[in-house]
Amino acid sequence: MAEETDVLEFSLGDDRYCIDIAHVDEIVDATEDVTQIPNADANVVGVVDLRGETTTVVDPRVRLGVDGTPNGKRIVVLSDHEATGLLVDDVHEVESADPETVDESAASETTRGVIRRDDRFVVWVKPDELV
Repeated sequence: MAEETDVLEFSLGDDRYCIDIAHVDEIVDATEDVTQIPNADANVVGVVDLRGETTTVVDPRVRLGVDGTPNGKRIVVLSDHEATGLLVDDVHEVESADPETVDESAASETTRGVIRRDDRFVVWVKPDELV
């Protein structure tokens, strides 16, 4: 039997997403000015200075194909990508996800599948594919 995994839920617009908490280094408010980078990939919003370290901020909407303008209030800094963070609209809670409840039929290049929560669906994303 597969072990449960703790995932961090966040929102992009009205939709909920999650990533394995093992990939999260920290969560910071997106209050810093983001400096745009000329000729950067479409998913790169820019860079911010987090405690003296230049951190690249990416918009996961681009790779996930989510419509809308980033309303990013939080940056989820990834642990396994040197100084990279995801710009998300809001961060919710850490929940347990039982791998047996993940609908993998909805998996794609960027997602592991969909988790059904009481009244909503949560898309489990692969952070490696978003940056």
